Order: sequence, then structure tokens, then C-alpha cells
Amino acid sequence: MRYFLELSYKGTNYHGWQYQPNAISVQEKMNDGLSKLLKEEINIMGAGRTDAGVHASQMFAHFDISVAFDENVILFKLNSYLPSDIVVHRIFKVADKAHTRFDAISRSYEYRIFLGRNPFLLDTTWQFYIRTLNVEKMNEAASELLNYQNFKSFSRSKTAVNTYNCVISEAQWVFDDTILIFKISADRFLRNMVRAIVGTLVNVGLGKTSLQEFKEIIEGRDRTKAGASVPAKALFLTQVKYPESVLSHE
Repeated sequence: MRYFLELSYKGTNYHGWQYQPNAISVQEKMNDGLSKLLKEEINIMGAGRTDAGVHASQMFAHFDISVAFDENVILFKLNSYLPSDIVVHRIFKVADKAHTRFDAISRSYEYRIFLGRNPFLLDTTWQFYIRTLNVEKMNEAASELLNYQNFKSFSRSKTAVNTYNCVISEAQWVFDDTILIFKISADRFLRNMVRAIVGTLVNVGLGKTSLQEFKEIIEGRDRTKAGASVPAKALFLTQVKYPESVLSHE
């Protein structure tokens, strides 16, 4: 039988989502807790692989198990067992072939820039207080992302992928009081893609890169021409969408 979990985590203390032999990961903590509680070796598969320090306000994962169990009881026990920076919101049975990674139809991320200094937000924002950003220009450039599909310019070098194509459906900067948030949604993302896009858009906001140069960076498909990757600590996976048929299985 296959089950989905919906969870959130603060990634500060973890070396990313995926299991690492010499570092603590979110996947390792989840596998350990589920295996102990269900008395069976459990290996969960996540909807994506967040990098070290990246957070998730919504993540899905699935696992297989040979016997049925009380989801509410295990949910309570699992949250009691897990560290306080990982929270599982629900566990529910799905069709045997449902897949958290391959069945996802879109993913959304947010990158959060605090315009000033705040000691209580050091782990979850990039604090920007030295120079002023032209957010209007940054949004002009961000809108251009919807006109392209190949984003090799923003992909981590030496990444083994079959295609650099992604369909971006949203890319915009919005204000939430003193926090400037970049919101982006797509059918898939390349490794390091959001942080590289943000770094390049910040260069636009600083006047270092023009709108025409931003388009040329995308079209050039050369990572060395794009901006530097911004810090991971301000990046959040905020939503993973599935067809209703995947989540509503009884």
C-alpha cells in the first residue's frame, strides 16, 4: 500500500532534503521515525530535493508499506518523535502508482529579501540594507521568464538532466511589509535555478544588468553569464500541486 505525507520543515539544520551519508537530512529523519513507528523499513520519496538550508512550507513524500495502520495515531506519534523543525500535517492512502515527484503538475517557490536588518529573521531571509533595488525593473525582467523555456543559464553546472526546459507560469516580486518576495511557479525546476534567477534579477535591480542583457543571458544558455546564486536560507518551497484524482483516492 502507498501513502502520501504532507509536511513542512525549516531547513537550517539540515543538509537538504535528500539522504546524505555524512550529513543530516530531512529524508533521513523521516525514514528513521517512520521505520521505528511502523516496525518496517521505510524509504520515503519526496516531491523534490531542496538544497542545504532551504525550507519547505509544503512538501509531499510517499512511502510503501505491507500492512495498514491508523493514520491519525501514527501522525501524532511521528510528530512527537521528529525534531521540532519538521512537522507532518497529514498522512493519507493513495493509489499504488501515485508518485509525489512524477505526478506533481507544478511547484512554487518564494525567495524572501528583508529590506533592512532583523536578528530574528537571519535564518529565513536574505537581509539587504546597503543599496536600493529598483523593483519595477526587476519585475519587468521577471516577466520575461514566461517567454522562454530553456533555462540552462540558471542551472547548476555539471547537472545530469535530459532537458533544461521548464514552463514557468508565474514570476513576480511582491511586497509584504518590509519583505520583498520573489514568487515563481513552474512545472519543474533545475538545480539551483531559483537562486540563480534571483541573483540575476537583483543585478537588474541594482542597475548592473539591463533588461536587454537579462534576455541575452537567458538566450546565451551560459551559467557563467548569469548572476551569482543568492543564499539558500531565504528560499522556500511553498506549494506542490497534483491532479485532484491523485489526492482524492480512497
